[in-house]
Amino acid sequence: MPEGHSVHRIARQFQRNFIGHEVTASSPQGRFAEGAEVVSGRTLTAARAVGKQMFLAFDEDVWIRIHLGLYGAWDFAGEILIDPTIASANGRMGQTNQRGTDLVFDAAGENSLASIGAPRRARGRVRMSEQTSGLGGDDEWPPPVVGQVRLRLMTAATVADLRGPTACEIQTPDEMLATIASLGPDPLVGDIAEGEERFTALVRRKPTPIGLLLMDQKVVSGIGNVYRAEMLFRANLNPHTPGREVPEEVVRGLWRDWVRLLSIGVETGQMMTMDDLDPEAHRRAMAHRDDRHWVYHRAGLPCRVCGTEVVLEEMAARKLYWCPRCQA
Repeated sequence: MPEGHSVHRIARQFQRNFIGHEVTASSPQGRFAEGAEVVSGRTLTAARAVGKQMFLAFDEDVWIRIHLGLYGAWDFAGEILIDPTIASANGRMGQTNQRGTDLVFDAAGENSLASIGAPRRARGRVRMSEQTSGLGGDDEWPPPVVGQVRLRLMTAATVADLRGPTACEIQTPDEMLATIASLGPDPLVGDIAEGEERFTALVRRKPTPIGLLLMDQKVVSGIGNVYRAEMLFRANLNPHTPGREVPEEVVRGLWRDWVRLLSIGVETGQMMTMDDLDPEAHRRAMAHRDDRHWVYHRAGLPCRVCGTEVVLEEMAARKLYWCPRCQA
């Protein structure tokens, strides 16, 4: 499932390529036909991410809420202006052909643009989520529909195709605000200090294990399986510790770590969770996903710190990786 950094990057791509443009909307799959008819011919006025959810605004205060879930992905095609603040890419975001750009792919299918600076214009396709299969680019315009496209948004120069989302629905402004109000704080939305206070208060009154609380989008927005495992390890925190038993300074440390890691993820497009790497180690980490995490996806391997075998267990039907010694 895409974690918060990916959704923020997608929103920024919409901000650069779609805001201010009239869009033609359709639902080739047919499951969003009525919604597509509502927004077709309108101008996109805003794109915002909160945690794992994205909201697209159109004139006359019409909104679409999108939650990619486990299988959702956006594919972009056409003349794509890459936002310099998201000049690298994660998973299907940019993993397919972008003619005119120099892409560096890692062994897991992630990639980054070679430099960060002025926006680049690219013809081809950019896929945005966290999966690793890709599309080939071509020069046909508009590009043919491939697969089960729930929603296609098209300007004169750019197309965005949405496949496999958990949610794609029209919302009124009040419904959009109610959805956002139900979500936990996001470091990139609103005041960071207020977010810290809200997160700390929520965690400190809950008997629920901290390993579940970090995945609860009503407690904190955007954290998924990877960031959950890595943040707990970085805090030397047992995932089964009830939230109300976690010392306040540790809870605040978790928030501040999420602020930092989310910013890195948005900037680089990769969930880099290891600090203070020398240049060679950093190069390896950028090239190979397995070299950029402390415990995630390392079940049965020795802990990078103490050598104890990393444990894999299920917590609420999700995989949890942790070190039983460092996180005792």
